Amino acid sequence: MGCGGGQRSETTPAPADSLPPTIGLATESLAGQAIAVLPLTLIVADSTLSSGELFRNRTVLLNWADSIVGEKLTARAPEVDWKLPPDLRAIARRSPGVVTDPDKMGQAVMRAPKLEVIPDPFRSHLRSLVAISGGRHALVPAALVFKQPEPGLVRAELSIVLGDARSGQILWRTIAHAQAGTPVAALEAAMDLVLPVRGIEP
Repeated sequence: MGCGGGQRSETTPAPADSLPPTIGLATESLAGQAIAVLPLTLIVADSTLSSGELFRNRTVLLNWADSIVGEKLTARAPEVDWKLPPDLRAIARRSPGVVTDPDKMGQAVMRAPKLEVIPDPFRSHLRSLVAISGGRHALVPAALVFKQPEPGLVRAELSIVLGDARSGQILWRTIAHAQAGTPVAALEAAMDLVLPVRGIEP
């Protein structure tokens, strides 16, 4: 399932004058740690894309994006013990009244670029979740935007944050952005920039 016009398949960085370069996540410092990966709750697309098949069902769209993020994390940074959205939902089901539904914690607030600490009540929800899932850090894909700068080209912009659930400190943030012929390829290319495989890729 997918959408996006044209047959262009090449991937390119988004225009340099629109957003700063994507800052890669240094996963070496996270090796062996359990890191909770929150599900996306906010995806928007411009009017040229929103009528496409992929964008017609919000639940399907969110699960699709979560699956790409999760696949890239586990494939490109296997040294980290990623606790993906299905794992977190299972934890919440086993701990009713203790852990908030990870789809309803309010994580989209983290898209605000000037936040310096994780705000409450999201911070409180996150602390409870991480206390049970293990570790102390969480990766929060906060918002995903799709644009069509020209026919046959799709641009993905993913706002993503790494935070310390105990202290509330924001440890890393970036807007990963890339362009390709389809939403799938654009999001995959953006995640590749988040997770450079050092020593292998040029």
